[in-house]
Amino acid sequence: NGFSVFEAFLMSASVFGGASQMVGIELFGHHVAPWLIVLSIFAVNFRHVLYSAAIGRSLSHWSAPKQAIAYFLLTDPQYAFAESEAQSGRKVSFVWYMGAALTVYFFWNVLTLAGAIAGTFIPDTSALGIDFLLPIYFLGLVMDFRKRPLWLPIVIVSGIASIIAYKTVGSPWHVSLGALAGVALAVILPPSRSGIGVDPEHMP
Repeated sequence: NGFSVFEAFLMSASVFGGASQMVGIELFGHHVAPWLIVLSIFAVNFRHVLYSAAIGRSLSHWSAPKQAIAYFLLTDPQYAFAESEAQSGRKVSFVWYMGAALTVYFFWNVLTLAGAIAGTFIPDTSALGIDFLLPIYFLGLVMDFRKRPLWLPIVIVSGIASIIAYKTVGSPWHVSLGALAGVALAVILPPSRSGIGVDPEHMP
């Protein structure tokens, strides 16, 4: 996409989000207006508003600077880690959070640098056929919450809404609209009214 190795590394270090980078790079290549790039990245990252709202209760005892750092490092896996820690009844400490987040951040940037260097020797990266890794990665995150109340209907509704949005509104809005549909269902149907997705050991 015309990026040097240093530029690719710098973007990865300052824009800590794979989806944001992919959308940005794609639009850079089409020479679209800057405001459209910003709006598109906002759309694909709107789910982070939901993430921060969900784990904000677990971080409320932190100082404002610590929370700012935590939210910068908030990614899909970090949200899953923190939410799982909070749901287990353990207090989410700053040291624990940073230990997990900085590990992801470190390897994210090291591997970005390695990929940027290796990419200069690969004329067509799509020929490697590794595009399926991202869907599998997100599927793994979703499956980790499969024992939560209303998991199955929320996943189904989110998936259907995302497909409809993709066909009508287009990418990247389908990501956030699918997430919002799932949240709306969770609000409408309280978990106490359904046993779907609940661990049998905790059933009444």
